[in-house]
Amino acid sequence: MSKAWKSGIFFIVVLLGAYAVSAHFMVHQQLYAYWKNRWNGNQAPDKNIWLPDYKAVIQAKPVADVTNLSGIAYDPDHDRLLGITNGVPMEIVAMSRNGDLLERYPLIGFQDTEGIAYMGKGRVVIADESLQRLYVLTLPDSPGPIAVENAQFVAIEINLSEHNKGFEGVAYDAANDRIFAIKERDPRQLYSVTGMLASMGGPLQVRIKDLTNWIDRSVFGLDLSEGYYDPRTGHLLLLSEQSSNLTELDQDGNFVSIRSLLGLTDDLEKTIPQAEGMTMDTDGELYIVSEPNLFYRFSKSKAAAVH
Repeated sequence: MSKAWKSGIFFIVVLLGAYAVSAHFMVHQQLYAYWKNRWNGNQAPDKNIWLPDYKAVIQAKPVADVTNLSGIAYDPDHDRLLGITNGVPMEIVAMSRNGDLLERYPLIGFQDTEGIAYMGKGRVVIADESLQRLYVLTLPDSPGPIAVENAQFVAIEINLSEHNKGFEGVAYDAANDRIFAIKERDPRQLYSVTGMLASMGGPLQVRIKDLTNWIDRSVFGLDLSEGYYDPRTGHLLLLSEQSSNLTELDQDGNFVSIRSLLGLTDDLEKTIPQAEGMTMDTDGELYIVSEPNLFYRFSKSKAAAVH
């Protein structure tokens, strides 16, 4: 075999190897998604969240005296954010929209709390990763402990993993009484649980649906760490910690937009490390928390970043 043939074969092997690595880490899929957004622009400004328009206005602000923040939700009844931790102590913490600690609700008897979503009237749904349970509980009127015995739950014990890769995130669609349960990886999965709140006050009518095909065709991230359902658009946001991106899907699970969380972008000084929680408020502001206790706020306004 000639030297030229050997060089050609080596070059092909290198290309195939590079493609395999790119496919595994979804590099070319992500690049295509970014290019598609940039090339096409926002085709429906009145219907889309449109993540490329969001810029960081608060970056990497430490939340004082809080560790292992793993999820965040907005409570419109009290105009505050609710964070959840999965370390010691395990607790729900109330924060201002600027990331200042307000109140604590210790969690007693829970095992591996990861995600949180607000359901209205003081109720929240919590995702337990290792048990793959969705707990629904009511926050007390005054800050204080919450015992697991006072929470109701649904368990979806499908594809249980021995490597702590269960339910990482949760989102709630109030109009349809629908919970989105988000499984981190191995495999990535998405389920909807409809009718949970209604069943607590009436006949048992809970419907569980597998929406993993939405993830397979539209989300280009190695894992899923959190989600948020936007009632204004009916769109779902999904956060990937390992791929450092945030994806918007429409009501049918189709790709709409993507936003990078890497420090290479023009508004983020550094990559968001271990982005675990994400939510939006009624003004359309976007919030992300990363372990152990960093807080980020994004806005469509052109305000200067606060450090």
